[in-house]
Amino acid sequence: MQGVEQYDLIIKTPGLSFKQINIETFQDKIISQLQLLLQFVDVFTIGITGTKGKSTTSSLTYQVLKEQGKDVFLLGNIGEPIFDKMENLKQNSIVILELSSHALQYVKNSPNIGILLNLYEEHLDHYNSFEQYAEAKFNVAKYQKPEDILIYNYDNEIIKNRIFKENDYAISMQTKPNTKNLVWIKDNSIYCNNMRIMDLNLELKLKGNHHKNNIMFVLAICDILNLDLSEAIHTIQNFEPLEHRMEFVTQIKSVDYYNDSIATIPQATIHTIEALKQVNTLIVGGKDRGVSQKELIDFLKNSNVENIICMPKTGEYIFKELKNQNDKNMFMVQNLQEAVKIAKEITKKDTICVLSPAASSYGYFKNFEERGNLFKNLIADDIKNTKNNNLT
Repeated sequence: MQGVEQYDLIIKTPGLSFKQINIETFQDKIISQLQLLLQFVDVFTIGITGTKGKSTTSSLTYQVLKEQGKDVFLLGNIGEPIFDKMENLKQNSIVILELSSHALQYVKNSPNIGILLNLYEEHLDHYNSFEQYAEAKFNVAKYQKPEDILIYNYDNEIIKNRIFKENDYAISMQTKPNTKNLVWIKDNSIYCNNMRIMDLNLELKLKGNHHKNNIMFVLAICDILNLDLSEAIHTIQNFEPLEHRMEFVTQIKSVDYYNDSIATIPQATIHTIEALKQVNTLIVGGKDRGVSQKELIDFLKNSNVENIICMPKTGEYIFKELKNQNDKNMFMVQNLQEAVKIAKEITKKDTICVLSPAASSYGYFKNFEERGNLFKNLIADDIKNTKNNNLT
């Protein structure tokens, strides 16, 4: 990159990778919309990051605050661009920011409340190592002031071993953290410190342990901001899953079809299968970004999933490792159209077929939304054909 050094500031688009570029001579000049907001705008910020769960947690937090009358804005990855709403921000506004590792990589300020949901291998095509990716994520708290707060996942070993401030909040589904502020589970209830705040027997539209974990982070925010907990829980109960995130598509011939195109890492696919429970057919595979599929392969070996339809490129590794499993029906296809066609033929009645790729869509689709929409359209075509056949 020649001539970059002559500029005073360099606003980098988050998706641009410097992996193969030496940036030593101009790194201090790199800035972003996020940095400008955090550094120069007098507004309360909640920054939410993690490998998975950002969009759901950000949207749920926004909905909880909005329904309690706060002047709240949802900006960043899932919301509107930061500059588009800069003029609407007031001193009493609360800005919720869904933050990717790319957005955080070069910041020198952190939000008032930082949230670190989890850390798994991801975006290794963008970073030189997993450690570099993790450090970008930790910038959500690195530059916080003493009065600022980080809410972090105590169950994630990579996160747990960091050094935290006394007023930070630990979130755990597995144990009671030995920290001053904590949100944890006991007897199927969520506790904040020593106060029982939510019964997990309540009917929720957000299914699965990973969503329970997201809810715990939102409840920690409620505690910090002194929000009405009963009203917040009502909002949580009625919150609908976001599109492409374990999204129920339809039922055809007693088979439920789910679109989980957002699952771009193995752990996300594992969480989905665990949450849905009755998965008979899994459609998996996408771009190879150097993320290991071993954890997913080991999980599938011992799972009740009978049919595994594999797409390039990561699906090739899964197919190779599982093709000799006697209790698995393995299929290698070249595209999603073939995968859906086979899925319709083989999925047992009263079970589930799910698209949960465990890999990125890039190289095959524009993004995970395009992949998910194609899956839904392919399912919808079957509904139309069924209706037309019934009319003839």
